[in-house]
Amino acid sequence: MSQVKFEERETVRTTQQRDGGGRGTAFAKEPPQQPPQKRDFAHTVGDAITKGAGPNGYLAWYLKKLQEDPLRTKMLTSGSLAALQEFLASWIAKDRNKHGHYFTSRVPKMAIYGAFISAPLGHVMISILQKLFAGRTSLKAKIMQILVSNLVIAPIQNVVYLTSMAVIAGARTFHQVRATVRAGFMPVMKVSWITSPLVLAFAQAFLPHETWVPFFNFVGFVIGTYINAHTKKKRLQALRRKYQDSRSVGDERSEYDRRASGPGGY
Repeated sequence: MSQVKFEERETVRTTQQRDGGGRGTAFAKEPPQQPPQKRDFAHTVGDAITKGAGPNGYLAWYLKKLQEDPLRTKMLTSGSLAALQEFLASWIAKDRNKHGHYFTSRVPKMAIYGAFISAPLGHVMISILQKLFAGRTSLKAKIMQILVSNLVIAPIQNVVYLTSMAVIAGARTFHQVRATVRAGFMPVMKVSWITSPLVLAFAQAFLPHETWVPFFNFVGFVIGTYINAHTKKKRLQALRRKYQDSRSVGDERSEYDRRASGPGGY
């Protein structure tokens, strides 16, 4: 009889422990679950943010497009980034058109430049660079690759860039374009010589070749936006100083004319 009671007590105790029974139930409550709508929205946002790193994510899709149709993909990417770069630089520098908008006529022009000039040129240059050093992973080969990129490829791309920017800005003669290129070549080259070795060394060490294009596009977009915004700010400051100087000179002339035409004037 005592044996039966002991087994019943053990059964009840085991059931209470499994169910969290007894006084511990008040302290073992499960955390409140989020409402289904909020949880679903959070999961959706999380999936959208982290999807890019997955095998079916945005980066994998973009790399697939680069392999299937590299030139067309680069043209669409470069054109979109160039237009966005111009718009962001205008917004950062507060450079509006006569209607007060940041979407100026330079935005579609920059899109044309990015799609039909910058992308094909970059496609050819990067392809040549990768073919010259394909399969060469020694330190000497990496250093040579950086030197060729900075001393051959970068000058060509910067000259084309400055020429295009001069034409977009309104230059119509050879002398105007030449003056723009000569004035901006060394400043742009200095930026290239500082950033390009670091970017290329990072790509050599950590990135596979198929990801070089989107990585270079991203870095170029950030640097280009900064340079473009800085240039716009300097131009706007120069225009403001010129306007203020012209007003001060005009006020002085008006005061002189007023005094000269008054009684006792010459």
